[in-house]
Amino acid sequence: MRNNFSKKLLDKPYLVWVLLFIIAPLVMVAYYAFTDKTGAFTIDNFTVISDYLPTILLSILYGVFATVICVLLGYPFAYYLSKHTEKTQRTIVLLIMLPMWMNFLIRTYSLMTILGDTGVINSMLNAIGLDSVHMINTSGAVILGMVYNFLPYMILPIYSVLSKMDNSLVEAAQDLGSNRFQVFRRVILPTSLPGLLSGITMVFVPCVSTFYITQKLGGGQIVLIGDVIESQFQSANNYNLGASLSFVLMILIFICLGVMNYFDTDDSDGGVII
Repeated sequence: MRNNFSKKLLDKPYLVWVLLFIIAPLVMVAYYAFTDKTGAFTIDNFTVISDYLPTILLSILYGVFATVICVLLGYPFAYYLSKHTEKTQRTIVLLIMLPMWMNFLIRTYSLMTILGDTGVINSMLNAIGLDSVHMINTSGAVILGMVYNFLPYMILPIYSVLSKMDNSLVEAAQDLGSNRFQVFRRVILPTSLPGLLSGITMVFVPCVSTFYITQKLGGGQIVLIGDVIESQFQSANNYNLGASLSFVLMILIFICLGVMNYFDTDDSDGGVII
């Protein structure tokens, strides 16, 4: 009986954390989304979302572009990493995670220094006699900022799955006459699908909702849905519209998590953990 009481007692801090920092914020978002400034129930906040449909679609487009680039860069790198020795894997994973230990703002500011008109790249071009290239405050700079900040979230889930893949499956496919492409399509890709879906979710969702990257690398010329939400809370003081837009993004996040959980049926352990 004492052990049961101890187990129940250990659950209480976690439940308090969930209530304060997960459930309560979601309830507040829902409250402001379905009320007006007087606190009366209304759905008018959602009727005006159609005005921001081009911004939402643009945000999704940027998120898709950044996610696709992360897949094209992250998948081969994760596969390459999974084929090394355990010691090498630990070292490379550490290097991947090292930038993540720095503040997100510092990482974004570093890109501003690199891509600026008088930044590192243009200074090097001028030093060898070439003209400067305008890179900052462009769509390319925003997408680059998304890829730079969120690429580790694509690499690590895929690597975690590939590192525990049974190599005998690949050998069996090769013995049965499969070429490299067939081995990848029929064995490696299906096996790594849970990690790939997890990486896509972890990259796509923050890319769609980001606002700081667009402000610093886009110079305010590129406005995504995250910028609109931030402005509603910070400058327009329209919490109700900001909450309704946040509510739509929250639904998108839940859909992504649902898709990820539906396909992610691999519960086996593996991979190298630092």
